[in-house]
Amino acid sequence: MDREKLLIIGGGMAATRLIEETAAAAPGRYSMTVIGEEPRLAYNRVLLSSVLAGEAELADIELRPAQWWRAEGVEFLSGRRAVDIDRAGRVVALDDGARLPYSKLVLATGSRALRLNIEGAALPGVHTFRDVADVDALSRLGAEGKNVLVIGGGLLGLEAAYGLVRRGANVTLAHVMDRLMERQLDAEGGALLKRLVEATGVRVRLVADTARVGGDGRVQWAAFADGSLLEVDAVVFAVGIRANAELANKSGLAVQRGVVVDDGLASSDPNISAIGECAEHRGVCYGLVEPAYEQAHILAARLAGRAAQYEGSTVSTNLKVSGVRVFSAGDYLAHSGADILYCKDPRMGVYRKLVVQDDRLTGAILIGDTSGARDCLAFIRSGERVADLHELLFGAPRLDKAA
Repeated sequence: MDREKLLIIGGGMAATRLIEETAAAAPGRYSMTVIGEEPRLAYNRVLLSSVLAGEAELADIELRPAQWWRAEGVEFLSGRRAVDIDRAGRVVALDDGARLPYSKLVLATGSRALRLNIEGAALPGVHTFRDVADVDALSRLGAEGKNVLVIGGGLLGLEAAYGLVRRGANVTLAHVMDRLMERQLDAEGGALLKRLVEATGVRVRLVADTARVGGDGRVQWAAFADGSLLEVDAVVFAVGIRANAELANKSGLAVQRGVVVDDGLASSDPNISAIGECAEHRGVCYGLVEPAYEQAHILAARLAGRAAQYEGSTVSTNLKVSGVRVFSAGDYLAHSGADILYCKDPRMGVYRKLVVQDDRLTGAILIGDTSGARDCLAFIRSGERVADLHELLFGAPRLDKAA
């Protein structure tokens, strides 16, 4: 029996997980083809910061070797770009003129880095931090000991700044808000993270609104809204991402901030689905890997014929940021008026905050010591009562003990 043609546009982490899940859920049902715009196999984008910092090589972050794709019967077309979707004929056109038919199409096109709409944003010497090509360019800046301004105090900005310092650059990080990672941390946690980041050699400027970038033919300085100037050789924009939804929009699919999908992850065309950073579910575009993996699991089940539903994701951060372990999840600001428990050791760079309501964990921040992070996330997601808050606060992992 002929296998159904499953075509995936996007060769990143979401696509790879979908292939893995679909191969397990519906073995032999689909003939699968992946179209990847970058000229390489899928890699772990989260670990690009480790490559920039010199702590890993590109080969170390490859998700699956070429032989794995061949063994799974997947055709991986790297360095190719989809330019048109003929929805009526169920055919995708590529930039080289090839036309690929499909019975099911999945958009896993990810996102792209934003650039500030300021004067000088297009000058030579202005970079982003998003893919392998960016890492190559930033690594050269570090090797040459350049003076670099990184704009953005979220995860991407912190990782870019840390990697550049490790490579040998002189780095200033400017953030428009009053604390680092304001979407994941409270004021006290942000202050501790600032101190720990500065200990790595990064100069941090908060409430610093970059107004323009200038120079004679290339970047030589950056000006801030307060009138101050900073002499720099390069600028890195790390101010957020935007869903790659242009192809979907061109094809007439419903697009808002991303490709609009329902609880089955189908777009406005039932034969086309979307997952990962390009997808918008219930008004939310998730810019994190874990929701993309959850979506891949649900979509694979549906491709196997099961009636799985995606209800949205509980967003959490559990990463090593600029060499510092950081975990954040749930209502960490305690907007509901819940009780707050703290464990602090500034000398050791440790900050632990639990937000509790009716003996249930509703939010948490862990910095430095992130032991028990899995348990915190499990309690927040399940809503079950916490039997021993003292144990959880001081980092004794309940789930690890049970394992």
